[in-house]
Amino acid sequence: MALACQRDSYLTQLSSVVKSCKPSQLTVVNGGKKEKLSGFDVVLEDTVLFPEGGGQPDDRGSINGVSVLRITRSGADAVHFVTEEIPPETKVDLQVDWKRRFDHMQQHSGQHLITALADSMFGYKTTSWNLGEKVSFIELDTPKMTAEELTTLEETVNAKIREGVPMTPKLYENKDDPQLAAVRARGLPDDHVGPVRVVTIEGIDSNMCCGTHVSNMAHLQAIKLLYTEKGKKGKTNLFFVAGDRVLSYLGRCCSVEKTLTGVLKGPLDQHVDLADKAVKGWKAAQKLSTGLLKEVAVLEAEAFKSKAEKDNLFVTHRKEGDGDYMNILVGELQSVEGLSCLVTVGDEKGAGLFVFAGPEAVVKDMGPKICDLLEGKGALSGGRYRGKANKMANRSKAEAALREYLQQTKAET
Repeated sequence: MALACQRDSYLTQLSSVVKSCKPSQLTVVNGGKKEKLSGFDVVLEDTVLFPEGGGQPDDRGSINGVSVLRITRSGADAVHFVTEEIPPETKVDLQVDWKRRFDHMQQHSGQHLITALADSMFGYKTTSWNLGEKVSFIELDTPKMTAEELTTLEETVNAKIREGVPMTPKLYENKDDPQLAAVRARGLPDDHVGPVRVVTIEGIDSNMCCGTHVSNMAHLQAIKLLYTEKGKKGKTNLFFVAGDRVLSYLGRCCSVEKTLTGVLKGPLDQHVDLADKAVKGWKAAQKLSTGLLKEVAVLEAEAFKSKAEKDNLFVTHRKEGDGDYMNILVGELQSVEGLSCLVTVGDEKGAGLFVFAGPEAVVKDMGPKICDLLEGKGALSGGRYRGKANKMANRSKAEAALREYLQQTKAET
């Protein structure tokens, strides 16, 4: 039996009954970190929530008001992960997140249309596709696609949308039905059970597919073929947006255009030239700044070495410094016998870089200590202890610890 969401992709609500509810766990990503949730896998007699499949992500929605966080397929069943137990035999009401569902319907149906026409017009077969969060792409079995082909394909795709070509699903109870031989397909999953579902774009394409789709090409509104990129060996990735995503993409472009117009002080048709000019100016400024920092490093070292009475510790911080500045300064000061040097760069109260150099025993003993005080990560390399610091505000503590160590060492000798 096909699921309710496959029989009618526009269905947003459904009443059903729980068949089983088993304890389970789900790994989710929050803020870039993986987190394990404890919950339950719920199987229903029928569902309006689509499980992941056919290149289409799963739906979101609720069961009796409880949020469904993941829906997967197991044979003919859809398995719903929830964080609250819903006992077997419970009568439930399901609600689908329609905005997410309709977006997936538009992108998936758009993929079918693009795939069929790219094949019939140019002989470019689709080998895979990806429904992304903002932009999707189709992997075509061709090493390249010309700009003229891209334009022609986009015009044809949108012409079919304006014609309002119907798109309908059909179920075949027998997977050996001879009519299926003429259907485009990459084969059924190994665990497939039940009828075979075929989605047809009238007069254009018939394809085995388990996903949710629009009933008419007009519901796609429009498709924009964005660009192509070199894919895997001998393949081309064609990026696109369909339906409401066209409007969202245009909105983001307009927002960026408005911002860049203010930043670059010029209209859209001049952005490329103005940006190129700005980048060249920035590179020239960076080159000049790097040269000046190197000169400053040499002058600071010379100023210290010219002192009649020298301390056995040199400590300095420069907010706008970089790795070259630190290395040059330390290198210039290493000629001073018995001198220990701690040079830091970056945000005075935030993160930055540090390098500590001096007598071998001092660096070996105090390098890790300085790193800990600056809450950083570092290592000994080439006689210097260098690394990244996360709390540059502790520089004074690091300096105090160094002076205490040097005084204690001097007293012992």
